[in-house]
Amino acid sequence: MYKKQGVKVDTERPKLRNDLDFIPIQSDGKMLILVQDRLGMGKQGRVINPELYEIMIMLDGTRSIRDIQIELMLRQGGNLVSIEEVEGLLQHLDSHLFLDSPLYRETKIEIISKFLAQQIRYPSHAGLSYPENKEDLKKRLDSILITQKEAPLIPGDKIAALVAPHIDLEAGKKAYAIAYQAIRGIAPKRVVILGVGHSMAKGLFSLTKKSFQTPLGKVEIDQDIVTELTKAGGNIISEDDFAHRDEHSIEFQLIFLQHVLEDVSFSLVPILCGPLGLLPDYSRETYQAVAGEFLRVIADYVKDKETLLICGVDLSHVGPKFGHDRPAYLILDESEAHDHKLLNFLCAGDADGFWLESGRVGDKYHVCGFSVLACLLEILPPSKGHLLSYETFREDPTKSAVSFASAVFTEVL
Repeated sequence: MYKKQGVKVDTERPKLRNDLDFIPIQSDGKMLILVQDRLGMGKQGRVINPELYEIMIMLDGTRSIRDIQIELMLRQGGNLVSIEEVEGLLQHLDSHLFLDSPLYRETKIEIISKFLAQQIRYPSHAGLSYPENKEDLKKRLDSILITQKEAPLIPGDKIAALVAPHIDLEAGKKAYAIAYQAIRGIAPKRVVILGVGHSMAKGLFSLTKKSFQTPLGKVEIDQDIVTELTKAGGNIISEDDFAHRDEHSIEFQLIFLQHVLEDVSFSLVPILCGPLGLLPDYSRETYQAVAGEFLRVIADYVKDKETLLICGVDLSHVGPKFGHDRPAYLILDESEAHDHKLLNFLCAGDADGFWLESGRVGDKYHVCGFSVLACLLEILPPSKGHLLSYETFREDPTKSAVSFASAVFTEVL
């Protein structure tokens, strides 16, 4: 056990933070747990053993320190565990910012305040998911795009919208390539990017007026449109833009756009879509009633021939990593069939069918891009969707999988 470190445990019912993700991994033949911190407070890539993980998930805010002591003794076959040892363990966890404690809350306020004061949204994944050096990044993107040497043949003229993945660049390189090869040669004055707000807990949408910086340069925000959208959305808009700080679903689209359209000067409207489980009723009718004015404003701008709409989405997330009690290979037949039904409704512009299919399974397969695609279906001008690719990435160490697709929508006159 852990020795007491002389720091007073300041909670009677210790509680683990709710913004940590735990991912099983294999290392040297051993099962370990990777801790991902959505706020980036501590050292990235922290790994704990399964025994500590089992203790941590016990800290749900309902157990007293005495309850925890008794539980630990039961788990150790009745061997004595002192209160001092329990306190030492809690202090250890708190010092690593694992607990929902005053130390965590103070640190969180500092991080949020610093971001809110910035005028620029700096890249959160440069140097992690892609090179932070401009020339190295250009070479990396070229190596991805070359997997689709020519633009796909797409019937129709005006491209109204593009759907691309936001999965890891290497895992999704073929889908990224075919998506972004499809828009070579266009010259939009404005790009609206709809991304998944993975960390959003409140609000259906999150907007920001910060310009976006990447290794390929800075892109300015269309301030007037963001102001109009904020007013139209009212209380369905997140009260601040902190969800944009570490979100990759927009960032990954932007680096491809900057590279493929490197000679085009465009402004940006970045919109994160939160989970639709926040709606009082999970239905298209409720979504339209709650978000109708916001959607109408976006739709008016998307009609503009000089505006391009991009969606950064992934589809089903299955396996133990995502809360399922079965490995992905036993679920994929079901989840992929569900994906294809959603994509068929999407490409046909059938929003009612799209919602009904999701409701049919109760989002059993964790389609993280559902809120973005639901928004897309409400704001597109009359269009025809063309599916460009569909793939599934299997993560063998966690027996889990993520599916994703690329599609393009062309206007129907």
